[in-house]
Amino acid sequence: MHADPDLARLASTVGDPRRIQMLALLMEGRALTAKELALGAGITPATATAHLKRLLDDGLLAGTSQGRHKYFRLASEQVAQLLESLMRVAPRRESEAAHAAEPIRQARYCYDHLAGSLGTGLLALLLRKGWLVNDVADTTAKQLELTPKGSKAFTSLGIDLVGARARRRQFACRCLDWSERRDHLGGALGAALAEHFTQQGWIERKKHSRVVQVTTEGGEQLKRLGIKLPA
Repeated sequence: MHADPDLARLASTVGDPRRIQMLALLMEGRALTAKELALGAGITPATATAHLKRLLDDGLLAGTSQGRHKYFRLASEQVAQLLESLMRVAPRRESEAAHAAEPIRQARYCYDHLAGSLGTGLLALLLRKGWLVNDVADTTAKQLELTPKGSKAFTSLGIDLVGARARRRQFACRCLDWSERRDHLGGALGAALAEHFTQQGWIERKKHSRVVQVTTEGGEQLKRLGIKLPA
């Protein structure tokens, strides 16, 4: 027996201001404790417990116990995509111009890959260089294909393409950026690039934030690659 998706239940779950704030906090890609989520959402730990149970029950969060603490993270990449989609269509509280220079619009994590003007600039570069092309078999125009030229270039950078392809998710895809209204690179390849940039010390994540800062060394390396950095 097949059951239809309970969209009303999902809408009710993510429609609560505190729960959606918790989900947004987890969009930085790291696991957080119930206390951290409670502080971030501006509620008491006891109230947070009830909200977290609802999010767990509806499959939006996954929890892992480690020692005395339990850590929560988004249940899947699909949940992150849902949140990013909501961010794109949600009404703006203030004018776009007032926030144009905000760090989160310049460079941030979208779950585990790079977004903001840094992320969109990265994808534009990869397409311009011919390292990635549109997958002609994909009618949605979202999937990307790695070219032989790109495979050689990514390998020379130190990207583990075999490991990225082995992950149980899309390999390379377009992800529409909510602040730039252009695509950035998602999927396993996007995550591998973000991880590589971090390991090389090219970017640093701000504590308890999705915001990413480009280091001095990173700025030099990214410019050599031809990536235009956010102003």
